[in-house]
Amino acid sequence: MSTSGTFKAGLIQMRSGLTPRANIDAAATLIAQAKAAGADYVQTPEMTNILALKREDLLAQITSEENDASLATLREIARQHKIHLHVGSLAIKSSDERASNRSFLIDPAGEIVARYDKIHMFDVDLDNGESYRESRNFAPGDLGVAADLPWGRLGLTICYDLRFPALFRALADAGSIFLSVPAAFTKPTGEAHWHILLRARAIENGAFVLAAAQGGKHENGRETYGHSLVVDPWGRVIAEGGLEPDVIMAEIDPAAVTAARSRVPSLQHGRRFEIEAPMSEPAHLHAVKRPA
Repeated sequence: MSTSGTFKAGLIQMRSGLTPRANIDAAATLIAQAKAAGADYVQTPEMTNILALKREDLLAQITSEENDASLATLREIARQHKIHLHVGSLAIKSSDERASNRSFLIDPAGEIVARYDKIHMFDVDLDNGESYRESRNFAPGDLGVAADLPWGRLGLTICYDLRFPALFRALADAGSIFLSVPAAFTKPTGEAHWHILLRARAIENGAFVLAAAQGGKHENGRETYGHSLVVDPWGRVIAEGGLEPDVIMAEIDPAAVTAARSRVPSLQHGRRFEIEAPMSEPAHLHAVKRPA
């Protein structure tokens, strides 16, 4: 897709709790502030509608996509403000036992133009004693998704996907010049890796990275890192949030992608290869091929 003109992006930093209505009301206020600041594209963080660790808390508050009041409200907000609204993710009930962690891209007419279900599940034990088993509550997706905005193609990812660079390269190879990473990064992992990984994904792919985040101490006791970021294709942080709920604005010039990819044309230089390793190595190390 050809790129045209600059635009303003607004990232919504939130501190979602256990009540979807209150969370969506908070998001609506911040989205209106972003629109007033001139935003053409607005992104909310992962788990915009609810941040719950316990299965019973989560499943008691969510419903199917077709019945979801949060999604309906956000579609109306996009229509009202005439913006491209990227809902970083909502918890959507997909079965009696699990939900989907689903991103929605909504156009200025309020129509859903893309959906993406988070592929990689955060099943981790941290050094500080925190333990997360996202796969207990959420069903993973299996499809990468890119969608066209008026200014270029957007590749959709969510949070823990950030640690899997092959997904980002595949989205860039599919024509994405913007890469989105709405997130609810934990405080320990955020302090260690958030800035480094976001800048790396931007540099590797010569793309803008847009990452709206959850931040602070949540109602369920979890602490998230905040620091919503916009990174340019050269790896420079051009806008950053703090810890509190806020709106982070940035002017985006798609021409910067062309410039960066001309200076370092690594997307054109990838080659197929295989890994030679002793047979005692784990099977997943064998016959690894980079897509053409």
